[in-house]
Amino acid sequence: MSFDLSLEEGTLLVRLARNAVEEYLKTRKHIRVPEGFPKKLMQPCGVFVTINTVRNGEKELRGCIGLPYPTTPLAEAVIESAISSATQDPRFYPLSLEELDSVVFEVSVLTPPQLVEVKNPSEYPSKIKVGVDGLIIERGFYKGLLLPQVPVEWNWDEEEFLCQCCLKAGLPPDCWLMKGTKVYKFQAIIFEEEKPKGEVKRKKLI
Repeated sequence: MSFDLSLEEGTLLVRLARNAVEEYLKTRKHIRVPEGFPKKLMQPCGVFVTINTVRNGEKELRGCIGLPYPTTPLAEAVIESAISSATQDPRFYPLSLEELDSVVFEVSVLTPPQLVEVKNPSEYPSKIKVGVDGLIIERGFYKGLLLPQVPVEWNWDEEEFLCQCCLKAGLPPDCWLMKGTKVYKFQAIIFEEEKPKGEVKRKKLI
């Protein structure tokens, strides 16, 4: 991956995500990117913000939304994705201000998705790597995305990862084997809080 981020830069993005959500829950206003924010963090990048509830040391998903393609300056995309993750994820009710002390924020900065080219769909599992790649599966109007950390957390192999991404898209699990289904892969640089409002670390998947 040619584009990389330091721990300091990752920390800035995670803090920005938390601050954006806190301000929005208090005032319903979107914060601006702070003055003097590093230029590098203003490059267009895909990004996802994941919010996890922490209970007895276990993490449970509370919201995850993002922008998969590099269409928006990274810092602005983090603000937008963080607020959406906290308030717009259709799987959960909106986050409350009181919950902020019991959730951790995770920011995944994505490389641009690349089409996986194969002669035969059965080759797809050999062209992706769990712990490295995230997936996007597209078929017609259907589209599903899973971040690289998901198959690691669920202990899936490459084939199961493809099946689950089809299901995420609202398609049959074996849809990746059908002609006309497109598979894209991308990588992510992931930073997360170790505990609510705590130190930020870079998350290693393998």
